[in-house]
Amino acid sequence: MSTPPQSAPQGADYFSVFSLPRLLDLDMKAIERAFYRRSREVHPDRFAQASAEKQQWSLEQTSLLNDAYRALKDPIARTEYLLRLEGITLAEDAATADRQEKKNVPPELLAEVFELNMQLEEMRMNAQMGEDDPQLRRDLEQAQAEFAGQFAGIEAAIRTEWGKWDAASNSDNSADKQAAAERMAALLDKRRYVRNLVRDVQQALGN
Repeated sequence: MSTPPQSAPQGADYFSVFSLPRLLDLDMKAIERAFYRRSREVHPDRFAQASAEKQQWSLEQTSLLNDAYRALKDPIARTEYLLRLEGITLAEDAATADRQEKKNVPPELLAEVFELNMQLEEMRMNAQMGEDDPQLRRDLEQAQAEFAGQFAGIEAAIRTEWGKWDAASNSDNSADKQAAAERMAALLDKRRYVRNLVRDVQQALGN
């Protein structure tokens, strides 16, 4: 009969599941190897003949391990998860996020978003009337490319903040950690907004 290996601590966060500090620039190859090793150790098949208690333990540990791996392997999900652990509220976590998301335009995008919304509305009206405006289509394609470029730039900026967070964490500088966390939260909110703009343009263009 299989004996359970040491389980994750009660109430463990996803970093501690892999015995990691709360850092963002992680060795994902090492985490992947640890994931597959632990998956074999706690897999329910190993406990098929064990007691009901141990079978339940296996299921819980497998679920926790899978959730932790999914959260940590994706750069954005990892960043969002860490910020939530640190008590940072992201826009999508707010109760009225769905209603407010399009209203809370990042100040630096106000003019671009106003122009884009006018173009999108014109494009939709043309579609309803069965008409096409080649120049409007070109303008929207250009806007799509520009916002896609902004999206890539935001993701690069988030990764830059990783280094600042990790350095502040390693030196136990709470003020720098808080500042980095707040900057990442703002970048994540802007990323979400720009992602939705790109989606809206794609839909209007029929892409």
